[in-house]
Amino acid sequence: MDIQLNKERILHTFLSLASIDNPSLNERAMADEVQKHLIELGTAFLEDDSYTKTGGTAGNIYALYPGEKDLPPILFSAHLDSVDPAEGKRPFVHPDGRITSDGTTVLGADDVAGITAILEALRYINTNHLPHRHIELVFTYAEELYDVGSEHLNYRRLKSKDVYVLDSTGEIGTFIHKSPTIISFEFEICGLSAHAGFHPEDGVHAIKIAAEAIAAAKLGKVDESVTVNIGEISGGRGINVIPDHCIIRGEIRSYVHERGLEELENITRLFQTAATKYGGTIKSSQREGCHAYEIDLDAPVIKRFENVCEKLSLPFLPVKSFGGSDNNNFVKHGKSGIVLSCGMENPHSLQEFITADRLVALTKSIIALMTSDD
Repeated sequence: MDIQLNKERILHTFLSLASIDNPSLNERAMADEVQKHLIELGTAFLEDDSYTKTGGTAGNIYALYPGEKDLPPILFSAHLDSVDPAEGKRPFVHPDGRITSDGTTVLGADDVAGITAILEALRYINTNHLPHRHIELVFTYAEELYDVGSEHLNYRRLKSKDVYVLDSTGEIGTFIHKSPTIISFEFEICGLSAHAGFHPEDGVHAIKIAAEAIAAAKLGKVDESVTVNIGEISGGRGINVIPDHCIIRGEIRSYVHERGLEELENITRLFQTAATKYGGTIKSSQREGCHAYEIDLDAPVIKRFENVCEKLSLPFLPVKSFGGSDNNNFVKHGKSGIVLSCGMENPHSLQEFITADRLVALTKSIIALMTSDD
């Protein structure tokens, strides 16, 4: 498949976008720039106001690029935010071809690479008048906060069954077809304060309750499909006071949604038992950030991508991930979606990098998907 791309143009688009501050819930500048590109492409779009409910500055962007082919539409999605530190970003191109930040922030290729590929694919199709199917686009906000933006997306608006989310690492041709449920939880333990020296017996030690529950819990890999972690503990008022308050935060991940819920029940029971034993109480809350899914390798959304990989001489590399993405929400709402690698390496770190060659390869694959006949 002969797709001749302007490498310098793609690099310029990426560097321009990667220079924009875009921490989660503060994506206004990135959203404005994406909308500017869509206007230049003549693409109709709208931005929802769900950010007013979540404390953000920009909403989800939905766009439709009408096509000539009498085929079902397909949807492409990328997210507008980057993990912290994402302010004051300055991308650099090194002699060996790597693109990095200046070392004080993330590069933000997660997910600027995905945004770049979608916009440049549309530009190439538009410039070369290539026949294509109807294309839906969704650019979400606050994906890095366990898919906050896509949680508030209006799925009734979407016509596509098949979805390609551009948001993973590794060489181009890698894709995720299996992802877990991720449940974050919080336990607030209420005890009773007392002087630790004079009357410790009058207190109810909230941290002791937490410690007993944590010691009884099975953390780490519970089995082949479930992990449990407690990552934050805070409490106490001073070293001479029996602590009457303690907060525990953690998460559960599971390839089987029901098993994740079972582990949540198990750990809740341990905290409740310990609290009752010592005369304390607990308040609990939880949030399902991602819902588990697995897309069959024979599904059309994957077969189409496999054909593209063959035509472009790309590897075809299905993987299972223990991380989440907006695709968890797309699949939860009845879509058949996979997560494509954007070519970045070491995301969520100051060592994040990508190459212009991978950006070109990614863009070619998106063009091929948009103009496909299957």
